[in-house]
Amino acid sequence: MNHCHLKTLSLVNFKNYDQANFSFCPKINCLTGNNGTGKTNLLDAVYYLSMTKSCLNPADSQNIRYDTDFFVIHGEYERKEDTESIYCGMKRGQKKNFRRNKKNYERLSEHIGLLPVVMISPADGRMITDGSEERRKLMNEIISQYDHNYLRCMMHYNRALEQRNALLKTFAENRTFDPDALELWSGQLTDCGNKVYEYRTKYCQELIPVFQQYHGEISAGREKVELIYRSQLQDNDFASLLRESTDKDRSMQFTTTGPHKDDLLLQMDGYPIKKSGSQGQQKTFIVALKLANYEFIRLHGGIMPILLLDDIFDKFDAHRVNRIIQLVAGEKFGQVFITDTARERIEGILQLIDCEYQLHIIE
Repeated sequence: MNHCHLKTLSLVNFKNYDQANFSFCPKINCLTGNNGTGKTNLLDAVYYLSMTKSCLNPADSQNIRYDTDFFVIHGEYERKEDTESIYCGMKRGQKKNFRRNKKNYERLSEHIGLLPVVMISPADGRMITDGSEERRKLMNEIISQYDHNYLRCMMHYNRALEQRNALLKTFAENRTFDPDALELWSGQLTDCGNKVYEYRTKYCQELIPVFQQYHGEISAGREKVELIYRSQLQDNDFASLLRESTDKDRSMQFTTTGPHKDDLLLQMDGYPIKKSGSQGQQKTFIVALKLANYEFIRLHGGIMPILLLDDIFDKFDAHRVNRIIQLVAGEKFGQVFITDTARERIEGILQLIDCEYQLHIIE
């Protein structure tokens, strides 16, 4: 299996860092220090270099350190025995500049999947507590990293959806209706939407058994968990759905059917985990789901992603913490970054496992 690991990272004016340089080992890198020192921001910089955006702040300008007018993130990677130099810089009020080996990308989407990454953080709780958008975001992020066709389909779908919604709004504002114009965008939506649905169906079918296996390993098989994919396209032809919902779409002024309404139901012992799971059980569910996604990218993309574990041991008993560390120290996983405020806890566990690791104290 091909490896991909970050060797060095330089930050200038990124979030709370004015200037910092780090070197990392290819296996486990632990970042420890008090809350607020910048451990999460460092992981976000690693995520940025893989996904061309922050995991935490969607607006790029929010990542520039206050009182300054630009930021730079630069990483040197070893990938399939080659060196990759990835640079991202941004000035306030300007477009960000993203380069691979000193060459600018024509489209940022071309970079996605080169350095695959999976991040597990407290923010993932939103997948359980919030609406379906969070769970679609997960599917998009994972499938895009090993299949550019999916990413292209998704981008075309979103563009067509935007245009169709704008048209529906115009109809309402001008009290007009042009069925041919609407049909044009419906056709584009159908082409891309059917493909998106096929990709997601295949993804869920493959992911579920791997997810259940990881969950069993972390929780010692105490709970029965399920993922259920829900889409309006499961029992309906998408083109017919769009035609049938024309009146509803016109009155609502947006497109009410399609893969942009898909959802993943997260269940434990036959009930939604949002209602039936304790904080520890919900957290175990998310960690198992993300580790299964890691394996999914590894098998389909043929390269080991970088795994980022941000403050995930809170609310876990010692058994679960040990199991997670032992799992990610194994040979199925490549480079791992772990943040934890409890230095003794993390050092204690690492000394028990046979694996290369580095400890970084973030001041």
